[in-house]
Amino acid sequence: MPIVLSPKFNTYFSNTPFQSFSVVLGFPSTFKPLLFLLPVLMARPKLILICQSLGKFVTNEDGTLLYAGGEAHAVDITPETLFNDLKLKLAEMWNLAYESLSIKYFLPGNRRTLITLANDKDLKRMYEFHGNSVTADVYIQGKAGFDREALSFPGRTAGLKEAEAIMPVAACVAAAPTNSDIVVTPLVVKHSISVPSVANLTPVTPVSSFSHTTSTPGAASSTPPDSTSDANAKNSPSVDMDSTPAETVKKRRRAASRKGDANGPTIVANTNDGGKKRKTTPRRKSISKRNTDAVEDDVEQKQDNSSGNAALVSSADVPPERLMELWKDGITGVGQEFKSVYEFREALQRYAIAHRFMYRLKKNDTNRASGRCIAEDCSWKIYASWDSSTQSFKIKNMNETHTCGGKSWESAHPAKNWVVSIIKDRLQDSPHHKPKQLAKSILQDFGVELNYTQVWRGIGDARQQLHGSYKEAYNQLPWLCEKMTEANPGSLIKLFISDEKRFERLFLSFHASIHGFQIGCRPILFLEATSMKSKFHEVLLTASALDGDDSVFPVAFGVVDNENNDNWQWFLEQLKSVLLISQSITFVSDREKELKSTVLNLFENAHHAYSIYHLLESFKRSSKGPFNGEGKNSLPINFLAAAHAIRLDTFKLHTEQIKKVSSQAYDWLMDVEQEYWTSTSFKGEPYNHVTLNVAETYTKWMEEVREAPIVQKIELLQCKTMELINTGRTDSSKWCTKLTPLKEQKLREQRNKAYGHKVLFSSDTLFEVHGDSTNVVNVETWSCSCLGWKRSGLPCSHAVAVFSCTGRNIYDYCSRYFTADSFRLTYSETINSVNSNMQSMNNDDKTKLETTLVLPPVTSRSPTQNKKKESETGAVKRVRPVTCTRCKETGHNKATCKAN
Repeated sequence: MPIVLSPKFNTYFSNTPFQSFSVVLGFPSTFKPLLFLLPVLMARPKLILICQSLGKFVTNEDGTLLYAGGEAHAVDITPETLFNDLKLKLAEMWNLAYESLSIKYFLPGNRRTLITLANDKDLKRMYEFHGNSVTADVYIQGKAGFDREALSFPGRTAGLKEAEAIMPVAACVAAAPTNSDIVVTPLVVKHSISVPSVANLTPVTPVSSFSHTTSTPGAASSTPPDSTSDANAKNSPSVDMDSTPAETVKKRRRAASRKGDANGPTIVANTNDGGKKRKTTPRRKSISKRNTDAVEDDVEQKQDNSSGNAALVSSADVPPERLMELWKDGITGVGQEFKSVYEFREALQRYAIAHRFMYRLKKNDTNRASGRCIAEDCSWKIYASWDSSTQSFKIKNMNETHTCGGKSWESAHPAKNWVVSIIKDRLQDSPHHKPKQLAKSILQDFGVELNYTQVWRGIGDARQQLHGSYKEAYNQLPWLCEKMTEANPGSLIKLFISDEKRFERLFLSFHASIHGFQIGCRPILFLEATSMKSKFHEVLLTASALDGDDSVFPVAFGVVDNENNDNWQWFLEQLKSVLLISQSITFVSDREKELKSTVLNLFENAHHAYSIYHLLESFKRSSKGPFNGEGKNSLPINFLAAAHAIRLDTFKLHTEQIKKVSSQAYDWLMDVEQEYWTSTSFKGEPYNHVTLNVAETYTKWMEEVREAPIVQKIELLQCKTMELINTGRTDSSKWCTKLTPLKEQKLREQRNKAYGHKVLFSSDTLFEVHGDSTNVVNVETWSCSCLGWKRSGLPCSHAVAVFSCTGRNIYDYCSRYFTADSFRLTYSETINSVNSNMQSMNNDDKTKLETTLVLPPVTSRSPTQNKKKESETGAVKRVRPVTCTRCKETGHNKATCKAN
């Protein structure tokens, strides 16, 4: 198929020698035909979304995610595309319910963490994140059933189209020589051709460089299972949930030569052939080789645990009620053909579950399989073997009649791999399922009753398949820390390991965060601790600042084995080493953590304050009845009013209101040192207007990867911080105001209040302002007698009235931290992502990883954050004496009474 170029392309290349153009860009000679596509790729007015669905994610050994199977469509989007239009188009395209549709994608360079598209802002960010790419992969999930009436909803635009079909890029390189022995089968793409990503001016990936494959029915059918699938499938030991150790060992031996994952045989590369071409095994040799894996005829085996072929219907594709109907038809009778014995075993296993009976396999190897119902004297049996004429695994004999009356199902013990595959599919939809919930749903959907232990173990195995090994992930930490440091110069990333090679601490502070805090944020740091929702109970320590728009800005992270004074001391010491500012810093922490002395000893001229959020929560817990006057609900209101009060008389007014409602609550509040939480007494940077839980941001982050290993959680911290910085930089680039949006709004409120104020001139710098009250404004010291200007950092209404009368620029008297320029400086640096693909390691890295040993921390049961607090009054709990109902005396009961 010839390529027709427009005149401007011909002009472009007529002035550029072809060979020199190839050399300058660094392309190999086999990619010369692709150079004609460069002008198209380099000028991107739109982004092509490769929309994939009907497949499933598979976790590689390095923790990266690979989307296997399914189909793909292509859709064009532009910066003007609306999210609802895209969502509706995808729902129609895949015949999915609009409301149930879920759209996710990966950030460039990160294949571990999926990002969700939920609104127009998210869609625009995705477009900007893929600024150097022509295409972006998105992954679609949802419930089947598209409502056609949704196409005519009011306000829908018609600007979204499927991508135009272009010449397949792979066709241009079809003739390129390659020494790779990897079998590559592309996804099935309808309506358009998938154009590879061209980030960093790399428009095409050579065929020989592909590192994964996607199987399709066509490809699988053309490759004999004995020479590809059987030889290269993953090992999946045959272990029943209730097997004895001896049975487990026997089954492992029988399956030792097989390799297969939960979705069946996978085509893999042979890395030991030195780049030589793969030799085809003769048919006789192949059969002989398969027979070496045979199980003895006199050894019986329950439902086989070998994985089935991915072509079989997955439990994630259809609802349970429909799934059982499909499984019932999985075995049709004599003459039915399968691609391999693995596919036959999987179909037979599901067929038995759907028909509610159990069977044993005899003569079970890659060349033949014979099964019988486990009930004695039952006539059901089946025999299948490899048919060389059709190159398939065919059922040769089958008696479909059961004479046992369903007795075999009474002692049913489903195979472990079936349990794990069902649980795995359900965890992908809802990662936080509980064992009891899963057992109940499996019983309801499949009629299979599982005990708690079976489900609990199945959850562990399923999560390991989804996310990788939890223990082995710790061994990757040194390599990950080294790579993050190399990618982000100026960052401080330290890993501490105990003498027993166990993980102890990890400190993480990126240069972009340090730079942003030092140059654009107020000198305030909030110290918080958050559970990492981990199997080993690690705790995430955080130091966070506030940007000019009062949003949380991460500065440093610390991962520790548990929260205690020593770990907080260590974290603050590391934090001190990265903070090079000379001005005083205000540290805000939970009063109950008792960090005051540690902070003040480490940081000179620092101020310490109690978190208003945590102090208010403690106040609520300590406030117990009886309540008088306005009642219990008035206590938090008066507490915050007292904390924010600028004048002492106002503070006393609100504390007296608390006293009228509850004297006990008043006494508790008076015991808290006022110089660490009230505006009237605190000497540091004003902070107590922040009443939100700063740790909530990080709690939500950890919830997203709750079941993931430690490496993925560390990568999430990097990814989320990178995304936060990129978003802040992008959003602020569009601002036209002098201040940040939040501060601009507050200043506008002061302007509205200034109307009606009368200004009297006392001097060039002193002014008397009359309104509801009389106040004195000093423009030289940026102060007003109302104290509002000093506390907020923005001119109060009295100062605004003075500026209006004197012609001064109001923005010249606002704190520099609230300006849009300072906000842009806060988010000016970038965080570079790390290629976490373990396959990309060089030999030195692999050697280091093999020689380095890092074990997980010792699991210790730490108290929960919401543990009930002991009484701080020291009062002993009164115990009611035991009274005998027979003699009415105390000290004993009726059973031990000695009276007649």
